Amino acid sequence: MEKYELNKFINEYKKRVSDLNEALQIDDKKKQQEKLALKMAEADFWNDPSKANEIINESNSIRNDIESYDEIDRILSDILEMSKSDDEELQMLLEEEIEELKDKVSEFEKRALLNGKYDNSNCILELHPGAGGTESMDWALMLFRMYQRFSTRRGYKFEVLDYQAGDEAGIKSVTVLISGEFAYGYLKSERGVHRLVRISPFDANKRRHTSFCSCDIAPQINDNSEIEIKDEDIRIDVFHSSGAGGQSVNTTDSAVRITHFPTNIVVTCQNERSQLQNKEMCFKILRSKLLELELKKREEELKKIRGESMKIDFGSQIRSYVFTPYTLVKDHRTEFETSNVAGVMDGNLLPFMEAYLKFNAGE
Repeated sequence: MEKYELNKFINEYKKRVSDLNEALQIDDKKKQQEKLALKMAEADFWNDPSKANEIINESNSIRNDIESYDEIDRILSDILEMSKSDDEELQMLLEEEIEELKDKVSEFEKRALLNGKYDNSNCILELHPGAGGTESMDWALMLFRMYQRFSTRRGYKFEVLDYQAGDEAGIKSVTVLISGEFAYGYLKSERGVHRLVRISPFDANKRRHTSFCSCDIAPQINDNSEIEIKDEDIRIDVFHSSGAGGQSVNTTDSAVRITHFPTNIVVTCQNERSQLQNKEMCFKILRSKLLELELKKREEELKKIRGESMKIDFGSQIRSYVFTPYTLVKDHRTEFETSNVAGVMDGNLLPFMEAYLKFNAGE
């Protein structure tokens, strides 16, 4: 690399590394890490195992950010030192360091986009088919499998909490818990209405059909103090569990449904083995959905303050999947698209999610 190009590269990456420091608030994270270390050293730390694991996960995530940034900063410092030398061996090593810095900064910049308060939370995902009967229910099942495969690709745990099978095919509704690092941060991009265009396998005349399915996303929260639920605002019903596809389930009244009157939110869980466990999971889902409502309100208020038109909301079509007469998946918010429909349906969603994160950061 010529001296001029090298100096240009160094100046560019100095700024990018500085921006990363600011975006991720590395100095604040180092102070936060010290506080968490003191908490983990307390004698009663393991009295509440659930809370202890949350603190450990938070500490690990912060430590990963700090270590990644420090490594990038070290490589940049090495490049600065080596750039002052004309030694041939050092110049060869310099080229390797430059390539390593490019890769690490690019990867870390993607991570920096996941800096929301709940981005590192687990994710509760719900699918509800739109009008269209069996065709839409089948589309909901296709999306269910797509997110299941995405979770497998990412190494996430995919746990079905409630599954209502369609009468002929597909699903009437499904609720799943997706657990893993930055599960909500990535999957929040999927919130909205998904549109399918294809030749219907349920139409004897082989006509083209358009189907819709809504995807609802919420971060799972475990802090009961964050969202208050009053006893008078809810009704709790219990009923027999019913598994999907011959799944073995408890035949007692173990399934639980909670109705929240102020918001008309209804949550159901029948996956756990006991009524108490299902009830606890229902409350977790309800708190998460109430939190998501609050986050939406704040976002809408912010957009009003900034004078933005509300082009994108929960009820709008966010992405189209065209199977015929051509193949195309297009996100209508970011304009990102691909003709590899099979790859997308097999869970290759990361390019769409990263495009959305960049789009959101740009807004």
